[in-house]
Amino acid sequence: MGAVIAIANQKGGVGKTTTAVHVAAYLGLLGPVLLVDCDPQGNATSWLGHDPRTVAPSLYDALVDDTPLRAAVRPTDEQGVALVPANRALAGAQVELVELPERELRLRHALAPLRADYALVLLDCPPSLGLLTINALAAADAVLIPVQCEYLALEGLGQLLESIELVRQRLNPRLAVLGLVLTMADSRTNLSAQVQQEVRRHFPALTFDTVIPRAVRLSEAPSHGQSLLRYAATSRGAVAYAQLADELVRRGYGVPAGGRT
Repeated sequence: MGAVIAIANQKGGVGKTTTAVHVAAYLGLLGPVLLVDCDPQGNATSWLGHDPRTVAPSLYDALVDDTPLRAAVRPTDEQGVALVPANRALAGAQVELVELPERELRLRHALAPLRADYALVLLDCPPSLGLLTINALAAADAVLIPVQCEYLALEGLGQLLESIELVRQRLNPRLAVLGLVLTMADSRTNLSAQVQQEVRRHFPALTFDTVIPRAVRLSEAPSHGQSLLRYAATSRGAVAYAQLADELVRRGYGVPAGGRT
């Protein structure tokens, strides 16, 4: 049964979707990966070739209408990567879920029949701590937290870790913090280096060795509908995400029982 990783941070613009897409793309080379777009903005959905305005069924249908999640799975052009898309109706799910039974556990139940089919399931969370993110945390085995290498990077991180602990206590005792990934690092500025030092000082055991740079090719990739693995495989961003994927593999994530394929 594949592990489930939620990629979460309530701050927007820190690289959650970029990390989700690239971790999926690199680990998809080793075994089948399912990327679930839990963000009503649908950025991962559009990046991977589907229109969040019209795609159906989607995650919304599984959460609110009990449509089997398998019916929403879509192929992508990334090797080994399948997608459960988000459509714009997902924005209303935050309100509609409130009235539904087991509202925090609906994603866990929807995912259960699919977990055995994938080496890894990734949940791309919205930039909030609302019910969609709570559902992702309740369904996950671990949380991967992108942290932007900019001013106020640590602001809100304590709140997120407290929320993760509450989910662990009340909904999901197995939930672990997989680690912090430093993103959007700019080697030309002292501020970026200082932020990295501060994050590592506060969370030495949790911070990944890999640092994701701020890079032009990384910014261009979504407009081409490709991961860097296909768009610019030798670029700095591609090399960094390959290293992050290797770190995840060393921690036991993303490789099927038979080893590398």
